[in-house]
Amino acid sequence: MEKDGAEVLAEWIEAARRIVFFGGAGTSTESGIPDFRSAGGLYETEDREFPYPPEDMLSREFFYRKPEMFYDFYRKRMVYREAQPNAMHKLLADLEQAGRLNAVITQNIDGLHQKAGSRRVLEVHGSVLRNTCTQCGAVYGLEAVMDSTGIPCCTACGGTLKPNVVLYGEVLDSSVMEAAMQAIQEADLMLVGGTSLTVQPAASLVGMFDGGHLALLNRTATPYDSHADLLISEPMGAVAEKVRRLLGYA
Repeated sequence: MEKDGAEVLAEWIEAARRIVFFGGAGTSTESGIPDFRSAGGLYETEDREFPYPPEDMLSREFFYRKPEMFYDFYRKRMVYREAQPNAMHKLLADLEQAGRLNAVITQNIDGLHQKAGSRRVLEVHGSVLRNTCTQCGAVYGLEAVMDSTGIPCCTACGGTLKPNVVLYGEVLDSSVMEAAMQAIQEADLMLVGGTSLTVQPAASLVGMFDGGHLALLNRTATPYDSHADLLISEPMGAVAEKVRRLLGYA
């Protein structure tokens, strides 16, 4: 009988020694966090509560021009404090603990990989869990934003807090990108999950992989499908749960 995608993936994982995962918003949809570009996603759904498109409100220019509206949108649409890791987050944490996974590279800002137990997480778009005072540089946790109203301010100097997420109009952290490139170049198996691979320059990281197998898990087609050795379009959570069972993690 022909093996399904999860069975093939489990065999590749078992044979690999330097796995790297690159993921996007689809990694967290099964945790109740909506993605951006799919049907029903943040960018594709009419939002009558806010008079501007999400791309505008998530820009650096908008943050400094209308910080109160930025934070109203940010609290309601970008932060999901009750979300819990799903099977894919858990599988990656299992693989890291087993010494098989070198790094998780994520475009997500939700912190669910760390909540699942992953330690080497390269967040190319930053994280909602960290916030910095724009005046004195003091660093705050998520509570400083979510447990305040209006514009959150620094308790030391009164400056405006800014989430450590990469807004439109900002550049990616070069040290994170360099670490991601190194992890990809050293990998013998690359897993790509839950990303349309259309957001640059992060998506271009996939093109740097030149190791063994490239497995792509996504519900819809991507520009990199022709580069993949394995394409899986089934829900990632179900695939990850089966892989965990096959590998003895669940």
